[in-house]
Amino acid sequence: MTLTVADLRAAIDRLVDAMARDFDMLNSADGALGDGDLGVTLTRGTKAMQEAAPGLPDDLGQALLACAQAFTRTSGSSYGTLMATGLMSMAKALKGRTGVEASEVSALIAGARDAMQARGKAELGGKTVLDSLDAMAQATAGLTDPAAVAAAAADAAARAQAALKDKPATVGRARIFGEKTIGMDDPGMIAMTAIAAALAGR
Repeated sequence: MTLTVADLRAAIDRLVDAMARDFDMLNSADGALGDGDLGVTLTRGTKAMQEAAPGLPDDLGQALLACAQAFTRTSGSSYGTLMATGLMSMAKALKGRTGVEASEVSALIAGARDAMQARGKAELGGKTVLDSLDAMAQATAGLTDPAAVAAAAADAAARAQAALKDKPATVGRARIFGEKTIGMDDPGMIAMTAIAAALAGR
């Protein structure tokens, strides 16, 4: 099954609903280790993408670029910047195409991970969203059914979050708290788990 801009629009609607639902939870989690505005960032960013959705072109690359630009206009936060960076990586890979196969999603996620890693100058294992994306890329490799890909990505994000909960954060603002972060979920990983779940229709 080929995924198109129509699927992107539907996915954006699910993200808007999920971010509104998880608004307080995301802000609270971020408040423990950061600025406490992660829910604000993601709610504004996804709503901006939703507002842009009706006018998105059939070219998936251009559509994703427009989404990245819309998201960036709403927030100057580091997480918002990373999200836009990931979207732009996917946009570049899909430029000129009107469809993408589910089997390509793993490589797109991996590309976003690498672009975000270069932008944030972080390493895997640091208890960040990069670890979520790495797990998602690995879990979706070789899958060809869209529903299976979405489910595998959502499950992988949740597993990665749980696996690193008892590790100390070594990257970003959270690293300031050092050993205190042991036993705490990383806000960025929480957000990616929520995003992946929403994309899977959960």
